[in-house]
Amino acid sequence: MKIFTKIIIIVSLLLTLNNEKISANEKIKIGLLVPLTGENSKIGKSIIKSTRLSINKIDNSLIEIIPKDTESNPEITLKAAKELHEAGVKIFIGPVFNKNLIYLDELENAIFLSLTNKIINNPKNIISAGINANSQLNTIKKFQEINKIKNTIFLIPKENYQEEINKAIKQTKIKKQKIYYYESEPSKLTKQIEKITKYKQRKRNLSDEIKRLEESEDSNKDIKIEKLKKLDTLGKVKFDSVIIADFDESLKSVTTSLLYTDVSPNNIHFITLNQWFDESLLKEKSSQPLYFPSINKENYDEFINEYYKNFNEYPNQLSFLSYDLVGLVYYLVLQNNLIIDQKIFLRKNKFRGKIGIFEIKNNKINHVLNFYKVQDNKFKKIF
Repeated sequence: MKIFTKIIIIVSLLLTLNNEKISANEKIKIGLLVPLTGENSKIGKSIIKSTRLSINKIDNSLIEIIPKDTESNPEITLKAAKELHEAGVKIFIGPVFNKNLIYLDELENAIFLSLTNKIINNPKNIISAGINANSQLNTIKKFQEINKIKNTIFLIPKENYQEEINKAIKQTKIKKQKIYYYESEPSKLTKQIEKITKYKQRKRNLSDEIKRLEESEDSNKDIKIEKLKKLDTLGKVKFDSVIIADFDESLKSVTTSLLYTDVSPNNIHFITLNQWFDESLLKEKSSQPLYFPSINKENYDEFINEYYKNFNEYPNQLSFLSYDLVGLVYYLVLQNNLIIDQKIFLRKNKFRGKIGIFEIKNNKINHVLNFYKVQDNKFKKIF
């Protein structure tokens, strides 16, 4: 009886070892949900090329990328995900756009690394891998601490990402004096900035001081008046930095309005969110220095050069993120003994990618970013 029991135990062990060996030789299948047709097809095709570069860099036949077209449509995204899931895919990179996430909670056992940076109201099986507001504000918070910035105001446009910024402000506990919400329409914006900076009062302060001097018996009043006439306003604003949660031409409209109200980046820190090294900012001399958190520029430039060398075209910004996500999945799955389950994003972990450091915990990804300033026709790294 004892001999029979021993035989059963040995056979069981051999079967277990054999199963583990088979499991170790299985492919790490990653579904890639991207738009390959329609108006966003260029983005999807660029992401596919980027993942190819990443696979070549990893150089391990275990990993396999299986792309599917989402057509930037939520229903088609779900259909594509179901097809891949039925074929054994448990983890996905994508979808690209937040609007395509809404039905994916039907696949409870699947993990989706979406390229969106929005983290509010996503299904539970969605992990937002984009450069979210929390990551950006944590980096700005570090800059505040280094430079002993104490009186920061926020300028937030009335846009669909307003809620994301507000939640990040609370979660990061970033120092702030006040939050202002503005209309992006230029004429309304300028009037709002005038109120925020108390422009008319400071303008009045100047004219009152000139008048006072003119009526005074001060022996040096002519010299003082001449100096005052070179000014636009008199009196300081009650903040030492402004965080502008905006982009592109709308961002430039805000900085222009600040300059119009005699608020200069030479006296007040102008800070904004990740600008992906928008080169048009280099031409805006009057709004410099302008500070922002971002990915690692040196690695980003290296990626762009490698991509161009291979494909004779320039990549979409999201391609850089997808390049890192392939490496991230590979790293985490290997750490989890080639098992793909919810645990791989629950445990506290770190991964150093091209973008920077990915911090993983409780099914969330945050990024440890660098900080830059735009000045003298350059993007200069601060830290």
